[in-house]
Amino acid sequence: MSRSTHNPDQYMFGFRQIASNGRKKIGILIGAGAPVGINIAKEGQNWESLIPNLDGLTRIVKGKLTSEDLAVYNILEATTENPNLEKILSKIRALSEVIGNSEIHGYSSTEFNSLSENICNLIRDAVSKELPLKPTPYSELVSWINGVNRKHGIEIFTTNYDLLAEQALERSKTPYFDGFSGSHNAFFDPSSISRNDLPPRWVRLWKLHGSIGWEKNDKNEIVRIPKSPKANMVYPSHIKYDQTQAAPFSSLFERLKNFLLEPDTILISTGFSFADAHISSKLLESLQANPSSALLAFQYQKLDNEPFITELALKCPGISAYCRDGAVINGVKAEWKLGSLPSKGWEHIRKEYYNNNEFLLGDFSALSRFLATAGGDFSGSSVVPPQELTTNEDNKDDGNPAMEQ
Repeated sequence: MSRSTHNPDQYMFGFRQIASNGRKKIGILIGAGAPVGINIAKEGQNWESLIPNLDGLTRIVKGKLTSEDLAVYNILEATTENPNLEKILSKIRALSEVIGNSEIHGYSSTEFNSLSENICNLIRDAVSKELPLKPTPYSELVSWINGVNRKHGIEIFTTNYDLLAEQALERSKTPYFDGFSGSHNAFFDPSSISRNDLPPRWVRLWKLHGSIGWEKNDKNEIVRIPKSPKANMVYPSHIKYDQTQAAPFSSLFERLKNFLLEPDTILISTGFSFADAHISSKLLESLQANPSSALLAFQYQKLDNEPFITELALKCPGISAYCRDGAVINGVKAEWKLGSLPSKGWEHIRKEYYNNNEFLLGDFSALSRFLATAGGDFSGSSVVPPQELTTNEDNKDDGNPAMEQ
């Protein structure tokens, strides 16, 4: 990293203003890492995530496959570079499409197709979890949404199949719209997604990769049915990009693009690795086309372990990547370095996002708590976008030992 530094206090001061005044057009992008931070282990037990990440999902799937399916899975895994569930599922689907009547590893096209379905069913079961009744990051995120008098409704974009966001919104009696209309067999209405005629208190919820509550009816149309046994999700595999070009996913991705093309918008991302090229390319394209919009990416790991978002942030000054040990802001990759407090009494707020020389808001739990507690701060104050907060203090050592990493 360069000798330049970023002062987290300056950027979080501006971010807290934006989060609390209700005038900005704000979207939230929630990725698979978000529910990982919800611990459901019993007292005295080790950590157990509500919904695991890809590695955890892989272990669950392999642990529940039949011995025959697992043997084929292990063969494919052994012949794959840096294997994971996504790559193996891609291979299985590819083989089912091309081998015809032949057999590979003792499996025919029909058996590979069956293996693919088994894996997909196991994925669906693993993400079909109930949000705990105790306070969670999702409930605190909804508290922040409801705690600010807004000019524009919050838009939640998520790649997750689970119903955690829906449960948090419904428990707090927060109205939301997800593109479907009706109750028995709610139908998808693409024309309604492109409009902005809902009241600001309504949350817009867009499931970019589908949901465990969606299925195809006998007319090949997507409908929303509670606890659907035939969920129409975009499962992790090589065909993910192709699937998102069809309805209803094409309408949802168009909504994401149009949101970022609107003037003066901010998209906050959490739990998202940016490894999905079909999403990252859409974000980069939109942000480069509209300099007045911004993406604030809160990442859990250190800069060097977040290659996808750092690469995007270096290409586009409208993208800021906040990582554990540093950030990429205005196209500058640098370590964090504390400076003077931005306001009186700020020191206790600092502990919410920076402690022990580490930036904490890459954790969905910490970010949700930071937003939830921001509601009463800086009411009516002017907004200073984070990308405009860089000063010479960022690159100057004032002799404070706490600055040293």
